[in-house]
Amino acid sequence: MIDIKNEYLISGIQQIGLGNSNVYDTWEWYRQHLGMDIPVFNEAAEAKLMLPYTGNQVQSRHAILVLNFGGGAGLEFWQYTSRLPKPAPFEIQYSDLGILCPKFKTPNVLKVYEYFQKNNLEILSTPSLEPFNILHFFAKDGFGNLIEITEGLDYYDLGNARNGGIIGATLGVENLEESITLFQELLKFDVVISRQTGTFTDIENLGDKSNIYERVLLTHKEKHKGPFSQLLGQNYIELINCQNKTGRKIFENRYWGDLGYIHLCFDIIGMEAIKVKCKDMNYPFTVDSQNTFDMGEAAGHFSYIETREGILLEFVETHKIPIIKKLSWYLNLLKRNREKPLSRLVLKGLELNRKKIKVN
Repeated sequence: MIDIKNEYLISGIQQIGLGNSNVYDTWEWYRQHLGMDIPVFNEAAEAKLMLPYTGNQVQSRHAILVLNFGGGAGLEFWQYTSRLPKPAPFEIQYSDLGILCPKFKTPNVLKVYEYFQKNNLEILSTPSLEPFNILHFFAKDGFGNLIEITEGLDYYDLGNARNGGIIGATLGVENLEESITLFQELLKFDVVISRQTGTFTDIENLGDKSNIYERVLLTHKEKHKGPFSQLLGQNYIELINCQNKTGRKIFENRYWGDLGYIHLCFDIIGMEAIKVKCKDMNYPFTVDSQNTFDMGEAAGHFSYIETREGILLEFVETHKIPIIKKLSWYLNLLKRNREKPLSRLVLKGLELNRKKIKVN
């Protein structure tokens, strides 16, 4: 069993935070079109611990974390209630720096593409194998945020759904070698699937067609361990660097929680150990909740580090989650073998929280 004071485990990408102006409208779009319909928590409160990224003022917010039972990471919809969130002052392109888009997995890219066409959703590219020989296409959600639909290999309980949840993310980075080291050594994405340099037709609508990019796709050799590891599944990180243009920082002069992808969150075990590793790699925690942080229906310990591009990487060590809210069944993860995946029977209880919502 892991010694959590001296070792840590990455159980997978837990979620990507999405700053928006209405959590219910945003959730409805993702529920309807991408099956993100299982809420883990839904809470309005003050973000007292995020002062380094909220102008050193306590800001009020409403956050909802949702999953897709097909497997993969979730989305945390995050809305300011104390101020109007600001958009990026420019249209985000693939030459820019930050979290560019999440990757949603599907066993049938063409089926999802046809669905997007039929429902007049905003499509940015046709299905392509470029550059990693993986079929995918780009689109925008109903609020102008980039999304990628890509082939995935593993699913938890897909049923008849078109797609699962988030399989990974694409990050625009300033120093490719530095970023590769960060993800390989700290986050254990130790396998380079492919590394390509050139102009790429799949992202022609996401920037200047003459831009030269270097793109690297990473994954992990070992299967993840931990309570949610089977649900979160295999993960991928794409790092992209524009070689002939200086990228703009997507969140420069804006607050965390403003419009767009605000953080990339990893489910971990062993917060003390990862804190030491981050410090040794010159990525000290910029936010640390210390002890259990209560999210109303869920609880845990969270922390953040920041990259040179202003990308916020969050670590969450989950302590408590609701399984069946109607029965007040909450699972204390500190009282079990923390490396062992939760049983399908337990996770099936989450399905009872699935619901359709009306747009406010």
